[in-house]
Amino acid sequence: MVERTNRRRRSAGFSLLEVLVTLVIVVIGLLGLLGVQVRSHQAELESYQRTQALILLADFVDRINTNRKAARCYAITDAAAGTPYVGYANSAPAACTAWSTAELQARAVADLNAWDALLKGAAETDAGTAVGAMIGARGCVSYDDVTGLYRLSVAWQGLLSTTEPLSVDSALTCGRDRYGSESQRRIVSMTLRIADLK
Repeated sequence: MVERTNRRRRSAGFSLLEVLVTLVIVVIGLLGLLGVQVRSHQAELESYQRTQALILLADFVDRINTNRKAARCYAITDAAAGTPYVGYANSAPAACTAWSTAELQARAVADLNAWDALLKGAAETDAGTAVGAMIGARGCVSYDDVTGLYRLSVAWQGLLSTTEPLSVDSALTCGRDRYGSESQRRIVSMTLRIADLK
C-alpha cells in the first residue's frame, strides 16, 4: 500500500509537466503562425503597390501617345537628378511653353496634373481623403535628346528592404534619396519612343 502511494506521488507531478510542455509547443506554433500571417500581409501590400504603379505607368504612356505632338511637354524630370517629379510632396507641374500648339500644351499640363492626383491616391477616397496611392508615390518623365527616348518611372516606398534600384540600372533615379533608405525605394520604369508622324 505504501509503495502504491509513492508511485502516485511521483506520477502526479509528471502529468502537470506534460501539460506545461504541450502549452509551450502550442504557443510556439501560434507565434509561428502569426509571423507567417504578418509576412503574408506585407507581401500582399507590396504586390498591390507594384500593381498600382504598373497601372499608373501604363495610363501615362497612353496619355503621351494620344498627345504625341506635345510629348516633350511631359518630360519634366532631369534624368540625372530624378527631380522634379509629380506625385507625393511636389508642387504643381509648370506650364509648357514650347513644342506644339497652346491647346496641346494645355492638355499635356492637364495630363500631368491628373497623373499627379492619381499618384496621390485620388482614384480612391475615404470620407473625402485620397487613400488609393502607394506609399510616397512619385512619377518622373525624362527625355534623352541623344537617343530620342522617353523614360517614364513610378517610384514608391516599400515595406521591406530589397536591392537598391541604382545597383540594377543607373537610370532609375526617380525618387532617389526621398525614402530614407534606398533599399526601400521601389521603382517601375519604361522607355518610350514617339514616332515623328508628319
